[in-house]
Amino acid sequence: MNLNLKNPVVFFDLETTGTNINSDRIVEISYLKIYPNGKEETKTIRINPGMHIPESATAIHGIHDEDVAHCPRFKEVAALIARDIEGCDLAGFNSNRFDIPVLAEEFLRADVDIDMSKRKFIDVQVIYHKLEQRTLSAAYKFYCNKNLEDAHTAEADTRATYEVLKAQLDRYPEELKNDMAFLSEYSSFNRNVDFAGRMVYDDNGIEVFNFGKYKGISVAEVLRKDPGYYSWILQGDFTLNTKQMLTKIKLKDAGK
Repeated sequence: MNLNLKNPVVFFDLETTGTNINSDRIVEISYLKIYPNGKEETKTIRINPGMHIPESATAIHGIHDEDVAHCPRFKEVAALIARDIEGCDLAGFNSNRFDIPVLAEEFLRADVDIDMSKRKFIDVQVIYHKLEQRTLSAAYKFYCNKNLEDAHTAEADTRATYEVLKAQLDRYPEELKNDMAFLSEYSSFNRNVDFAGRMVYDDNGIEVFNFGKYKGISVAEVLRKDPGYYSWILQGDFTLNTKQMLTKIKLKDAGK
């Protein structure tokens, strides 16, 4: 089944130095852009992370320090990537929990202003886990009857994710709608305010903290009653996106 698109959708996958959203960096990004008319564009960029790639990460994706020593830093290609995904919805495998937050952090470090909140995010892994409970390689075999060659290379994983989503739409016509807004909602586990999920929307659409001593309490209320909490978060080991969204809430409340 071909995707029913109102906007282009970009399937993407990251290879990184590790799994810490705060501190790890991208070493490779691959994306497959699908237009509403079915046209496809693909691009893979290797990136110098500016840090040692741990052997544990290399064991997964096969990228060594010397492979990216002469590649551009993310800051050098951030504007290009931002242009390529401008106006597009975003899709990936485990992307809501990892790839989207990591990409958002890299854009913030590069001082590239891109409003990720306006995108629809389709996480093919969430759809798969809700319906079948498997890994990407198993999903590819299950839905497409193909073996995933070169697993854990960004380009192979990106293409496989695209094919799996199309096969899911064919297999589950009663459960899934060929609509990016529906798939975005269906593949979301939460109502995050920030990508890391430190703040979420409650049932009334109010931003509340999702951790610590103020869990479940309105963010704006906490910042009014305990202004030091804001400083603590800004100086702490939280993602740049979390700090950015916290500041937006603070400024919005101050302007009321």
